[in-house]
Amino acid sequence: MRAIPTLKISISGVRGVIGQSLTPTLLTRFAQAFGTYVGSGTIVIGRDTRTSGEMVRQAVIAGLLSSGCRVIDLDVCPVPTVQLIVRQRKASGGIAITASHNPAEWNALKFINSDGLFLSTGQARELLDIYHQGDYTKVAGGEMRSVEPFTGALDAHIKAIIAAVGKLPANNRKLKVALDSCNGAGSIIAPRLLEELGAEAVTVNTTPDGSFPRGAEPIAENLRQLCQLVKESKADVGFAQDMDADRLAVVSELGEPIGEDYTLALATRLVLAKSPGAVVTNLSTTSAMDDVVKMFNCPLHRSKIGEANVTEMMQQVGAVIGGEGNGGVIYPSINFCRDSHVGMALILHLLSETGRSVSDLMGDLPHYVMIKEKLPCPSDKIGGVLNMIRQDFASQQLDLRDGVKVNFADGWLHVRGSNTEPIIRLATEAKDKLRAREILEMVFEKVERLLR
Repeated sequence: MRAIPTLKISISGVRGVIGQSLTPTLLTRFAQAFGTYVGSGTIVIGRDTRTSGEMVRQAVIAGLLSSGCRVIDLDVCPVPTVQLIVRQRKASGGIAITASHNPAEWNALKFINSDGLFLSTGQARELLDIYHQGDYTKVAGGEMRSVEPFTGALDAHIKAIIAAVGKLPANNRKLKVALDSCNGAGSIIAPRLLEELGAEAVTVNTTPDGSFPRGAEPIAENLRQLCQLVKESKADVGFAQDMDADRLAVVSELGEPIGEDYTLALATRLVLAKSPGAVVTNLSTTSAMDDVVKMFNCPLHRSKIGEANVTEMMQQVGAVIGGEGNGGVIYPSINFCRDSHVGMALILHLLSETGRSVSDLMGDLPHYVMIKEKLPCPSDKIGGVLNMIRQDFASQQLDLRDGVKVNFADGWLHVRGSNTEPIIRLATEAKDKLRAREILEMVFEKVERLLR
């Protein structure tokens, strides 16, 4: 198989490998393009803790200043903090410097509009057109504006969460939380938030130095250390974040990962109990979400994959909560974006107010088994793979909004190209592992063969 490119330019932003494809020149040009796109306005920037972050930050600042922008620099902070400050400061937009769950050698730029949302498909295409045309706004040295360091962003984020959900009930038992922030952007804010909520925190991997003590993605195989900490400390719950702190995984009081998809299920359960309404999630999120909304007789809407798609549909239907099955909780009362800290606050309130454990609450839901796989895939091969899936399952109920989702009577299969990496993703879910594996094996070898 030919080498997979290490640069990904898409509607989700630009990602690449530092020292190979993601160069200072490319970063500066993208920042110039964004500065041109927003009309030389005020831009909020923040970064995760990756060791390449300072280089990327300086390249981005250079591009923004050269295009006449004023820069508000939050330095190291979670992506949802950048989005919150964009709204609070009424900025023209923001740039989050993070490669999220990608390995340490990667970094990326995520572009945010004046509403604190990631660029919509149309907005992203307009930005890409400006980038490719290369006709950027340029100002003379005397017209360049200043960089404003802002050190109050994390405090503002915590204050917004407490204002929306409140502190944990003081008359209830104090909850103990085991926390693993992967030494990422949540390392500073998450322990402080837990304390402000009224919980006791025991932590691991909360040194914001950019080292990767585990795989950045908060999936079960990367959470062994957290599971052990939960058991040793007798914690009520374990929380794991990714590098930019927009995703949250949960470990039960038994030291067992419950699966990223169920983060949203638990948070939704609390919100619907207090404020019934519409819920939005994406096509690859667990069917357990259907079961949660049925408890409260509320509608569930499914969107294409990607936070921008979920938030757009949430606005359309007036959703009270939404998110993605990768551990992304979106609670519009605080912020219209995935926010692991909001997820923590909602789940802790659920535990405190019900007096029940994570495993007990999980017992209320039917058990589903989801299997996710991915294969390296150049972008020019994705169409052939999807066409093959469409033909093979033409007799089944198909959803073609984002790749191909095949709905069976007893499960589903979803195959799609990634927006953020040069890979193709395969996900399947059923009520037992044997059936989920059987559905996946129907296509995995055929996809692998086609890609070879």
